[in-house]
Amino acid sequence: MPQIIASLAEIAPRYRALFCDLWGCVHDGVKPFPAAVAALQAYRAQGGIVILVSNAPRPKPSVLVQLDRIGVPRDCYDEVITSGDATQYAFFSGAAGQKVYHIGPMPKDQAFFDEFADPALADMATSNPIELVPLSQAEGMICTGPDSEYDETPDDYRAKFLLAKTNGLKMLCTNPDIIVDYGDKRIYCAGALAELYTEMGGEVLYFGKPHPPIYDLARRRLTALAGSISDQDILCVGDGINTDVLGAMQENLDSLFLTEGLNAGQFGPPDALDGAALDAWLLAEQRNPTYVMGFLR
Repeated sequence: MPQIIASLAEIAPRYRALFCDLWGCVHDGVKPFPAAVAALQAYRAQGGIVILVSNAPRPKPSVLVQLDRIGVPRDCYDEVITSGDATQYAFFSGAAGQKVYHIGPMPKDQAFFDEFADPALADMATSNPIELVPLSQAEGMICTGPDSEYDETPDDYRAKFLLAKTNGLKMLCTNPDIIVDYGDKRIYCAGALAELYTEMGGEVLYFGKPHPPIYDLARRRLTALAGSISDQDILCVGDGINTDVLGAMQENLDSLFLTEGLNAGQFGPPDALDGAALDAWLLAEQRNPTYVMGFLR
């Protein structure tokens, strides 16, 4: 079973790089977590590389603006990788067709369609323009989240998904997360809609954690920063047992599971976690993080 630790510093010397989740680990969508920021700054000060690996549906440039706006300092990370980045390669290659129906909050998610971390993606978007069309005209779908993310649920999309499934539309899911905590409010993400579409018999392609495309992209960006780094020298950090931890397991990477995110309060006080309850839950979930901690610090 995993080792419960009190701080990142306990294990930091074992790893050259972190693939660290953002939402619920470094910030809550409204403000940064000071202890997490300090832990990442200390890790970088000792020579470690921090890659923020997020299931955000928007590309890196948009996420950088958000991080600056809520006050996450740039000296606590080296690079940002998003599920939106990973999905763009497929989207602008025509994986959902040339005429696509978009589900997601606008103009918030407009950045997915016109901002790019990789200049090659901008070239793809120009040379292979994708048209956003009504559902009845679509060859495929792209989902960045509910249209009204603060008050809609997946069930609101059953009628549309029935039509989409009947028409044989494939969905590209830009964010496999099911839920996220925005301040003190829990909201649905694109993954919840994609899960329902799958249950209804639709086909979904995923690009964020725990799926391979985002890890492939993270490794490429890490190599560009620091040259070749072996998998045994990378630690994945996150609060998603079915995204961060499962993704690390599937990629044969070590992981640090933070209990006080989506599972806050489930295992007792964060400074005195109930190891027996935690072990029983992990066994039932069939997940095996390398380390466990309450908050990132």
